[in-house]
Amino acid sequence: MSMVVSDPAILGGALVFKATRVPVRNLFDYLLAGDSVKDFLEDFPTVSFEQIRYVLKSSLDTLR
Repeated sequence: MSMVVSDPAILGGALVFKATRVPVRNLFDYLLAGDSVKDFLEDFPTVSFEQIRYVLKSSLDTLR
């Protein structure tokens, strides 16, 4: 089961967390700005911790 999706009808096809309209890019923008995952979850309650963990792990796997 995918935790992220891309659909041209949702935000022009940007990668978003599944069942939300929250772009994955927002997570990285938060982290790069020095905000925590907790801050992100508080601001985007429709995103689950499991989705964040999946995105971060997938990103690390891509770098290896």
